[in-house]
Amino acid sequence: MAQFKLSRRALLKTAALGGSGLVLSGCDAFDGLSSDSSLRDFLAGANNLTYRMQRLLAGRSALAEEFTEADIRQPQRPNGVTAPDDETYKSLLSSGFSDWRLEVGGLVERPLSLSLAQLQAMPSRTQITRHDCVEGWSCIAKWTGVPLSLILDETRAKPQARYVVFHCMDTIDRDISGDVKYYGSIDLIDARHPQTILAYGVNGKPLPVENGAPLRVRVERQLGYKMPKYIGRIELVDSFAAIGQGRGGYWEDNGYDWYGGI
Repeated sequence: MAQFKLSRRALLKTAALGGSGLVLSGCDAFDGLSSDSSLRDFLAGANNLTYRMQRLLAGRSALAEEFTEADIRQPQRPNGVTAPDDETYKSLLSSGFSDWRLEVGGLVERPLSLSLAQLQAMPSRTQITRHDCVEGWSCIAKWTGVPLSLILDETRAKPQARYVVFHCMDTIDRDISGDVKYYGSIDLIDARHPQTILAYGVNGKPLPVENGAPLRVRVERQLGYKMPKYIGRIELVDSFAAIGQGRGGYWEDNGYDWYGGI
């Protein structure tokens, strides 16, 4: 009988899909579940188990696999919104993002407002990694950007801060209250991971609109929906109570796991 070998990365991915595969089988499979739904509680518990397993097996600083330039065989495949129709975004795009600023605030001692040029002048990291989408496809690309940990060091996070929330400029939905901008979050462990960067370049060129210009986050140990694009503001918080429906992100509010580790 042939032996079956499972890598640690595959094991973690299997655990994530096994514990919460019902959610990941479709974007809207569990839309509308009430906050007191026993099914949602069960899925949340499975997600917490996946989170703890990843932390136990991989540790805080274990690196996602990196590749060589020979492994890059196609442009980075776009996902989600690829051309924001928001007037503010289109105005910033028309000026080459010269007026764009990354605002960083929340539970910090020193709020920041940084231009794209200022971010590009900071120490950078370039990494060739694989983007794994919840829809089942993957793509290898070379990303360049500022380690998020450097931004956090500059802001001096307050002791009660637990999560980093990304507020984006693209409209992901519209309801009776108006446009819903994309939002997502990670914990401070992943935010300070050496491969977590605010990327402004891909494959040796400036980040194109379809891939999230002027800035997107790369969280290489998680699935693609945990890497927001078109970032305009970063907020440090101690809970998700005031963010969307309180589950930490747009897709999380619509049934996805908060932790998308692989």
